[in-house]
Amino acid sequence: MTTKMFDVVPYHQFTKSEWAALRDGEPMTLTESDLERLRSLNDPISLTEAEQVYLPLTRLLSFYVEATQGIHSAATKFLGTNGDKVPFIIGVAGSVAVGKSTTARILHALLQRWPASPKVDLVTTDGFLHPNSVLEARNQMERKGFPESYDRARFVRFLADIKSGRPNVAAPVYSHLVYDVVPGEEVIVDRPDILIVEGLNILQPGELPKSGTPIVFASDFIDFSVYIDAEEKHLRQWFIARFQRLRETAFRDPSSFFHRFSKLSEEEAVSLATTIWTGINLPNLSENILPTRGRADLILTKGVEHTIDHVALRKL
Repeated sequence: MTTKMFDVVPYHQFTKSEWAALRDGEPMTLTESDLERLRSLNDPISLTEAEQVYLPLTRLLSFYVEATQGIHSAATKFLGTNGDKVPFIIGVAGSVAVGKSTTARILHALLQRWPASPKVDLVTTDGFLHPNSVLEARNQMERKGFPESYDRARFVRFLADIKSGRPNVAAPVYSHLVYDVVPGEEVIVDRPDILIVEGLNILQPGELPKSGTPIVFASDFIDFSVYIDAEEKHLRQWFIARFQRLRETAFRDPSSFFHRFSKLSEEEAVSLATTIWTGINLPNLSENILPTRGRADLILTKGVEHTIDHVALRKL
């Protein structure tokens, strides 16, 4: 019987309890105080969820890292080149307010506590946004976070340098307080064993040239990708709740780009956050972020309580 295209299911599907069973005794190396430090604003992840979801994931990643290193070793043996290890790159993608930063930080903390004590670095793609001065000149400030607002060529060069084993590769730094790239400030990534890259659009393949000329995209350098998913109505709710929390905290700092919003009433804050979601974040999600979900190796789906209810792992 011929299998129809729509009958092919590319993912293994797991409930949280089914996925948690794959932990297989992997020890928990984080404490509640560690989680308190790692969780993002308005992300209620618990130690139990970290054990149920992220311990099985780190166990899986240990197998992927080992296998990737084996492939690299075989290739270098065939080519007669040096056998230096190639950094394993993990991508974490998903919508605004879905909890990418928390996931990336927890993975970073767990992976660097493996018995082998690998060198693990974490970089966000925010630093590769064009500075506000450039976006303003291009009339793109309201497109910040869309693919065209990033210096994609610089990001690809950064990943290429990391993959080639180049030492002391610089990445620009972004400040959420001033809502801009910080001039002259960099973070140095020096030949990690594992690099975690977190960002909205890291799984986008881009448009292939009709000429067939070889071209590389950021997603080509990612060895394993995680997409954090949730229904749009939940994402909207979480974004508004986060905006309200920021209005009461970070926005109160006079140096904050959004300081003026701290003076809004609760009703005004909800109205503005809803406008921002509808006019900026939702179009970016619909047009650019959500279409990349099917390219991820692992999809973590959250329910209304901001907790992971379902896991999908791409079949090999």
